[in-house]
Amino acid sequence: MPTLQEKMLQGSNILGHERPLNIRVSFSTCVVGTVCLPLLGLVACVFISFVFHFEDATGTHCQVPNYLPSISASISLSPECYIWRFCIGLHSAPRLLVAFTYLKFYKTRFAVRFPESLLSCLNFAFSIFENLGLLLLTYVSSSETYFVHKEGFVLFIVSSLIYMTITCRLWKSVKKYSLSPEDVKSHHWKVRFLLLNICCCAFAGFFYWKHNMYCEPGSYTFFALFEYLVVLSNMAFHLTAVWDFKSREIVVISSSEDKDF
Repeated sequence: MPTLQEKMLQGSNILGHERPLNIRVSFSTCVVGTVCLPLLGLVACVFISFVFHFEDATGTHCQVPNYLPSISASISLSPECYIWRFCIGLHSAPRLLVAFTYLKFYKTRFAVRFPESLLSCLNFAFSIFENLGLLLLTYVSSSETYFVHKEGFVLFIVSSLIYMTITCRLWKSVKKYSLSPEDVKSHHWKVRFLLLNICCCAFAGFFYWKHNMYCEPGSYTFFALFEYLVVLSNMAFHLTAVWDFKSREIVVISSSEDKDF
């Protein structure tokens, strides 16, 4: 049995003993923080562009009245571009953590089911592609290299749509064999945000085409509005992870070993 003095020394840094570092963060907090970073960055960039750089942010080649800055225009100006890059860069690592967590969850749940097991791997791949597309369109602005920025935007949109579609398919199976009301609610909201995202993408594409073809006043404004909704519905979809991993925690443990010299 350890003496009272040994107990007092245990966990302290006296005589070479150090207390191990143990940090616990709920997964829900991590998800909310990950989603809030691009949300706050977007709001800040659009607000600064609208208030201080309105002409530059709303000007187009058609030279017709426009009342909202597009996201691409907002994040290409200064200091907006630095705010956006900071937020997206900071949120990228937790995004990868969430992607790995989902992959492990699906592999555990669908270990012996071939369609779902294959879909879980594809889901992980498109989650990575979505993140890469977002990083590409973030760090290569439309004012620098438009083609690269455009390709990054296309990669982000296509990958996010495929990712959300596969996720809804997987959670349909999860809901089918689950007794948790959280899983049912998560699936329902995932489907709703996916449908909203698809509709907003369609409207944004339509008004973008209409603006370029006919240069009608207000067309680019509607494009910018639906572009905001595309991004917001995407963020809301990712926020449903709060229900999926409500009881989980992220634990960081660090311990030192005694060394004899």
